[in-house]
Amino acid sequence: QVQLAESGGGLVQAGDSLRLSCVVSGRTISVLNMAWFRQTPGKEREFVAAISWSGISTYYADSVKGRFTISRDNAKNTLYLQMNSLKPEDTALYYCAAGMKSGARTVGSYDYWGQGTQVTVSS
Repeated sequence: QVQLAESGGGLVQAGDSLRLSCVVSGRTISVLNMAWFRQTPGKEREFVAAISWSGISTYYADSVKGRFTISRDNAKNTLYLQMNSLKPEDTALYYCAAGMKSGARTVGSYDYWGQGTQVTVSS
């Protein structure tokens, strides 16, 4: 069974940086397209970034483009999200997801999900 475990969240100030990690077990991620989503209370889970199985193609939500970078290390079965210039509106529970559709931006396109890691950005 595929399991995803996020880490790296925390409480930071506006302008700071954080790097999230997502370790995948139960299957090699080299065949999986991966993504990050985020969710705040009362709102739908929203797409943040995605990366193809090879790492060649990346996709970003307009709200994070230029500030966040998604990457992967297939040898370590790990997905990353480098978040720079954080803003209070980036505060959310961040989830990693895995699936077979490259570049997908919808929740339903992903088959596997982690439990999330909380990111809180103070102003």
